[in-house]
Amino acid sequence: MLSVCVYLCVCVHACVCVCVCVCVRVCVCVRVCVCVCLQVKWSGSPVEYSLEGEFPEMRFTINREGIIYLNAPLDRETQDQFHIDIVVERPDGREIAKPVELRVMVGDANDNRPTFPQMQYHTVVKELATKGTEILTVQAADNDDPKTDNVRIFYRLVGQMPETPRNLFRVDRDSGVITVQADSMEGTAPQCTLTITAEDAKGLNSSCTVIVKVLDENNNPPIFSHHEYGPFHLTEDSSVGTTVTVVSAWDADEWGGDSWQVDYRLESGNEEEVFTLVTDRWTNEAALILAKVLDFERENEYILVLSAQNSVALVRGRYGPASTATVTIFIDDINEGPVLSQSHYEVTVREGEEPGRVIATIRGYDPDSHPIRYSLRGDTKKYFSIGKYSGELKTVQALDREENSTYTMEVVAEDGRNSSLSASTLVTVHILDVNDNSPVLVGDYSWKYLCTPRWEDQALVLASRDSDGPQHGGRLNFSLRNDATVCHNWKLTPINDTHTNLSLNVPYLPPEVYCTSYPLPSQTAALHPEARSSICQVTYTHLHRTE
Repeated sequence: MLSVCVYLCVCVHACVCVCVCVCVRVCVCVRVCVCVCLQVKWSGSPVEYSLEGEFPEMRFTINREGIIYLNAPLDRETQDQFHIDIVVERPDGREIAKPVELRVMVGDANDNRPTFPQMQYHTVVKELATKGTEILTVQAADNDDPKTDNVRIFYRLVGQMPETPRNLFRVDRDSGVITVQADSMEGTAPQCTLTITAEDAKGLNSSCTVIVKVLDENNNPPIFSHHEYGPFHLTEDSSVGTTVTVVSAWDADEWGGDSWQVDYRLESGNEEEVFTLVTDRWTNEAALILAKVLDFERENEYILVLSAQNSVALVRGRYGPASTATVTIFIDDINEGPVLSQSHYEVTVREGEEPGRVIATIRGYDPDSHPIRYSLRGDTKKYFSIGKYSGELKTVQALDREENSTYTMEVVAEDGRNSSLSASTLVTVHILDVNDNSPVLVGDYSWKYLCTPRWEDQALVLASRDSDGPQHGGRLNFSLRNDATVCHNWKLTPINDTHTNLSLNVPYLPPEVYCTSYPLPSQTAALHPEARSSICQVTYTHLHRTE
């Protein structure tokens, strides 16, 4: 039922003014309800009444007796007042007076339920939030008349999921402010769903849901499942990358969150970085991995202290002994082979040097302090020897560079207790050249001949060689025997370092066979005092007579 106030002002010939205030209860319902609002009456001759104004057709009607009817329910929220002109006319249609103004005020009836602007809200609250912490304010609206108590709204929390623990939150009855009711949210479900209702004085209501996500805070330090791990045993030949063990620390904070993630650290015992930790972020475990080659002789035991801390800082409490663990690792010795100091030796020896001189010492060591035995491989002609335990390499006989300028052999170092454990190195011996070879004439000149009288540019080409290296036998100087007749009749003209021309130095010699000799110094004596020479004879140098 709506309360309708009707104010009626009737003017007759602009002389009489009558004001009428009528309160009418209007029924608001689906079916049309006909209600008598007011009756107006014209004193005098018969008249006809009609209504004019901005209102839906047939919403208001007036009959012959001047009774005004409301023919349909009114809705204040749609239109809260109507201005109606009551027209009075004679039966012939002539207007008797100006229209009478009727103003209909639609009174409010509490017919609207409060509604929320959204059906679902999302908010968060920290795990360590204390009682009274505000998390959200919900506000509903009522379309009834704001000047009445019909719009007064009351809020209630009518549901919580999960149901336990109970009474985690409360909502203020008048303001809609939602606050934490529990002393702490610690240990509760990670998410709560609240049902909030908004209700007016008549009991009309609506509801919304509030989803509260409880934000995990790092208030629990990780705790190792074991305080001590091991002892574990690794042989010193264990491969880099070997997993020693897997450690784990339990964290009571929300699984998968930053507060749950554990950072494992090697706090002590790993100063040489022999080990490393690899964390599995899915399982929150860490594998202890061998990162460097082990050496029993250097270190045979490791005691590692591990710590477990979170990726984010603790907001309450501290890391204690339960957040540390000890890992003990023993290294087992294995018989290792000898190790040589060099992979290749380069040695030089002068040719012809007296045998028995030490030309090199091969040095090695055994990690297990076992004796080392040395031997040679590849010295098929037995030019060298090596000390069985000293590693001293010696010559057994004088060496000739012209026979072989380089010798290569292998020195093998064996474990004195296990010959299958060995190491080897290559030794290259270079023989230094000594000027120990005289030059020699190359070729047979017994069938060679020259013509007499002398032909222009005719000569015998003589060749020599020196078996020494270029330093001692590179350039050869040719000369005739120190004999006046020979030097008068013959001459030598050098071609290059190893060849010269022999020709007549006179226009004519009798035809016959001549024996000519000449020394072959290897190089000039002034530059090389040790230069060697040899006397070579060119026999049967034929001189043929020419016509």
